[in-house]
Amino acid sequence: MRSLLALIRDNRDFRYLWFGQIVSQLGDWFNIVALFALLFELTGSATSVAALMVMQMLPIAVVGPVAGVIVDRFDRRRIMIAADIIRGTAVLGLLLVRTPETVWVAYAVTGVMVACSGFFEPARSATVPSIVPRDKLVAANAISTGTWSAMLAVGASLGGAVAALLGRDAAFIINAASFFASAFFLFQMRVPGRQDSVKAALGLRGVIDGLAYMRGHGEVARIALVKGGWAIVGGALLLLTVFGDRIFRIGDSSDAGIGILFGARGVGAFAGSLIVSVLAARKGNLIRLIAPAYFVAGLCYASLAIVPNIWIAAVMVVASHVFGSILWVSSNVLLQMQVPDEFRGRVFAAELVVLALVQSTVAYATAVALDQGHMDPRVLAAIVGLGLWGPALLWIYGQRSR
Repeated sequence: MRSLLALIRDNRDFRYLWFGQIVSQLGDWFNIVALFALLFELTGSATSVAALMVMQMLPIAVVGPVAGVIVDRFDRRRIMIAADIIRGTAVLGLLLVRTPETVWVAYAVTGVMVACSGFFEPARSATVPSIVPRDKLVAANAISTGTWSAMLAVGASLGGAVAALLGRDAAFIINAASFFASAFFLFQMRVPGRQDSVKAALGLRGVIDGLAYMRGHGEVARIALVKGGWAIVGGALLLLTVFGDRIFRIGDSSDAGIGILFGARGVGAFAGSLIVSVLAARKGNLIRLIAPAYFVAGLCYASLAIVPNIWIAAVMVVASHVFGSILWVSSNVLLQMQVPDEFRGRVFAAELVVLALVQSTVAYATAVALDQGHMDPRVLAAIVGLGLWGPALLWIYGQRSR
C-alpha cells in the first residue's frame, strides 16, 4: 500500500492521469445505474438493457483497428483530451430520453461515448509505461484498477441513491461534468514525445503491421486474450441488473438493488487490485495467477444460483471480482512490460476488440434466454459463471504446450 501512495505522491504526470480517471469514472457509474433503471422502466425488457450493454462495447470493435493505429501514430495525451470533450458533450443527450419512442437516443449517445472510449482506453494504457518506471508498473495498474473499482462501488451506490432522490437527470449532468473535469486534468500532464521512427504507419498498413506483430509474438497474443475470457462474465453483469430489479428488489424502485450489486462488483475489484500488487511482489510471476483467478471467479458467480438474499449475493459478487481484478491487472502489466511502444496502442486496441465482441455476444445471448427462452436467471448465473472455466482450461493447456 505504501508503494502505491508513493507513486501517486512522487509522479506528477501519473497523478494527473489518476485524477482524470477518478472524476470521469465516478460520473460514469452515476450514469449507468440511472440509465439501466430508466430503460427497465420505459421498456420492461431485459433485451433492451442487453442491447444497451452491446452498445457499451460493440463500437469499440468497430473503431478498434483504426484507433490502435491512431494511438500509435499521434499524441496520446491529445487523443484522450479530445475523447473526453466529445463524451462530455454527447452524454447530455440522455436528458432527451423520456418515452419508449426516445429510447433510441440512449443507444445513439452510448454508441458515440463508447466509440470515443475505443480511442481513450488504448491511449491511456499505452501512456502509462511512458510516464511510470518499469518497476512501478504493477503499482500503477493496481492503482488504476483499484480506482475504477472504487469509483464503481461509490458511484453505483451513490448513483442509485441520487437517481432515487434527485432524479436521473442529475446523474446524467454529473457524468457530463466529470468528462470535462477529466480533460482539464489531462491537459496538465507532460508525456515524453515519441520519435517518428516508433510511430505507426497510417491506414491499412498500420493495421497489418500490428497484426503481423501479434502473429509473430504468440505469448503477447495469448495475454491479449485474457480479458476476452473474463468478458464471458458480461452476461452475468446483465444478470446483476435482473437480480436487482426482479429477484432482490428493494422497495418500489429497482435503482437501490441494482446499485448494491454493482457496488459490490466495485468493492471486489478494488480489493483484488490491492491483493495482486502484493502477490506480484512476492511471487514475481503474474502468469501463474491467471488460471486460478478464472476458476474461482466463475465459481463465485455461479453461486448466485443458490443465494437466498441480496446481501449474500453481494458477497459472492465481491469475491468474484476480486479474482477478476487479478486477471485485469495481470494482463495489463504483462502487456506493458512485453510490448514495445511502437505497437502498444494497437495491441491494447486489439485486446479491447476481443473484450467487446465476447461481452456483447454473451450479454445479448443471456437477454434472449431471459426474454424469449424464459430461463430462470439463477440457472443462467450458473451457466455464465461456470463458463469462465473454459478460458481457464485453455490457458493451462497453452502454458503446458509452450
